[in-house]
Parts: sequence; structure tokens; C-alpha cells
Amino acid sequence: MAETIEETYEHEVRRKIVRTVKIQETSSNTTKTTMTTPAKLYGKDLSAYEEIDVEDLLAKLSPEEINILAKEVDPDDSFLPPSQRCSYDCDKESTGPLNRKQLIEHINKQAIETPDVPEAKPYVAGVVRGKKWIPPDPPKKEQDVDEQITIDLGEEYESALEDASQEEIIDLAAILGFHSMMNQDQYHASLLNKGQPVGVGWDGITKASKQKIYPQDPPNDTDPDDTLKQVKEDSSKLIDLNWNNIKNISEEKFDSLFDALANNSHLEILSLTNVGLTDKQAYKLADALEKNNTLKVVNVETNFISPSGIVRLVKSLLKTKTVEEFRATNQRSQVLGNKIEMEITSLVEQNPTLLRLGLHLEFNDARHRIAAHLQRNIDTIRKDLALRLQFRFFNHRKTPLIK
Repeated sequence: MAETIEETYEHEVRRKIVRTVKIQETSSNTTKTTMTTPAKLYGKDLSAYEEIDVEDLLAKLSPEEINILAKEVDPDDSFLPPSQRCSYDCDKESTGPLNRKQLIEHINKQAIETPDVPEAKPYVAGVVRGKKWIPPDPPKKEQDVDEQITIDLGEEYESALEDASQEEIIDLAAILGFHSMMNQDQYHASLLNKGQPVGVGWDGITKASKQKIYPQDPPNDTDPDDTLKQVKEDSSKLIDLNWNNIKNISEEKFDSLFDALANNSHLEILSLTNVGLTDKQAYKLADALEKNNTLKVVNVETNFISPSGIVRLVKSLLKTKTVEEFRATNQRSQVLGNKIEMEITSLVEQNPTLLRLGLHLEFNDARHRIAAHLQRNIDTIRKDLALRLQFRFFNHRKTPLIK
């Protein structure tokens, strides 16, 4: 049985050596094709060893020589199994299955029982052994850091910093991020509040600046009855109608205003912000916009108009095509939805006169398409204006050549 194990081991070693030799021959052949001069082994070209049978060479070796050769095989050979890559051979017989607990106890016991290696020189407290380390001199660049640098901040900033207290300068340095420039000693000193009064520094409480009180906007003093009468009479003095933030306007006044807008020929700006408009008044306003030919700005922001009412108002702008600015944000429904936004986009793209649109659109496609169309309308107006100015200029300079 022992002879069979030795023969099996010898066979495995031979097979491992044969694989390694073949790999080395393959790598050497590849190297030979890339090298400018042919590689040689013992004074001969590698091609001279191609016809030699490796099995015949290994058959002539003794078991001791095969073991020596096996230890020289590359352990990182990926063609060999992991069990054959290790060159360590254990001749001891197995004592049984692995018991991890007993192994750890045995290792601890050996570590305790093994005596320490005596030192060449006994330890003496307070005696420094060896050469004491002396830090090198700092470079010249670090020594020059303490030199003062003059910076011209300007008269305004210099006067402000001269009058500022130490607490204000510390707060300013924290806001500007200068605390990251502190060294370790300065950082710990700031944490301990050295040289600072109580309540200032890291443990202090940040005091907010006093809020400035601005006076409230004066209420809208426009008289709805008077302006409504002027709209009905088509007065040339009333160009801007502003009913913003006027509360408790009755539905009858809104109906009378929208009926009068249909026949008005002088009003150009209509502002109805935060007056409580609903869909009922919005549809009547849309009917009036389809008949009016002079309005250029319509503002109905901060009301209670639904998305369908906004679509109806935008659609009414296509009838006369005179309104250049339309605003209707901050309504009852903050989100219009994809369907409503796409419908508004298609209506705006059909309008050649609209220049500004005040609506909150959620989808990028609608915003980009509307912005591109409004820019095209602005460019068209600029071109028409430039052509008109050029035409007037040449007509003014035109003089007959022959009198």
C-alpha cells in the first residue's frame, strides 16, 4: 500500500512538472517571436529543445531529484490545482479531524510556557537607549510666514473694520470660513474660550439682527363705480384699469365691466388680481376678450379660476390677437396637469402676438415650447420694427437727383 502511494505521488509530481515545462515553452516561443534576437538556453536556441520528450527526461530522474524539481515549480501556475501549488510537504500522519478549540488551547499553552528571549541589555527605568531624535530645522518658507502682508481693502472696508468690535470680527471670520485657517493651538484655544468673555465664542448664542419694519402698501383707492362708468362711456382718459386687491366686488359689477369691455376702444391694461374671480366671471371675460381690439395686458392672478377656465381665457386671445401679455398664476388649482398644459401650449403656439405669459407650468416640454414660441414672436416684432425704421429713414433722405 505504501508503494502505491509513493507511485501515485511521483506520478502527480511528474504531471505537474510536465505542465509547467509546457507553459514555459509556450511563453518562451511567444517571447521569441517578439524579440529582436533569439533566446538561448545553455548556449542553444529554444527551438533545439522542441523535439525533446519531457517524459523521457523525467523517467531518468530519481524520486529525490523529482522532489527537488517539484519545489522549484512556479506556485502561481493557474493550470495547477491549489492543492499542488504549495511546496510544503508534511510527512506526519493525520491524528484525526480538526478540533479548533483544542488547537487554540494548545497554541495558548505553548505561548505561555515558552520563555522570553533575554535582552542583551537589562531595562533600567529613566535611561534613554539609542540616539535621541532631534527634529530637523523648519524650511525657510515656513519661517517667512510670520511676515506681515499688507492688503489694500479700500477706504470703505477699512473704516468698517476699524470700528468693528472683536465679537463682530469673530462672527465675520466664521461667516467667511476663516476658521478653517486656524492651527491646532488656535482651534483648541477657541474651544476653551481663552481670553473671551462669557457668552462669546463657540459657547455663545448667535444673535440675529433686528428685522426691518417696512410700511405696508397702501390700499387700492380706485373707485370701482367711477372706473366702471368710464369704461361704459369709452373714455379716452382711462387706459389702465386697476382693481387689484379690492374686496367685495359684486358679480353685477363684474358682469357690467365685461359687457362694457366688448365695446371699449381705449382701455389697454386690465388688472384684476386678488378680486375673487371664479369660472363664471372668467368665461364672461373670455367672451369680452374675443370682441375687444385694444387690450394689450390682462392680469387675473391670485383668483379662483380652474384649469379649464384658464384654457378658455388663453383660447379667447386667438380671436382678436391683440393681447401681448397674459398672467394667470396662483389660482385655485396649483397644478394644471399634463393634458391642460399641452392644450395651453398648442394654443400659445397658434398666437403670433403674445409676448409674455405668466403661468406656472410643471412639465419641461410645455415650458420649452412656449418659451421658444414667445421668443420667435419677439424676434418677429423686432424685425418688423427695424424694417419700418429703415424704410422711414430712406424715405426721409430721398431727394431727386435732377431738379
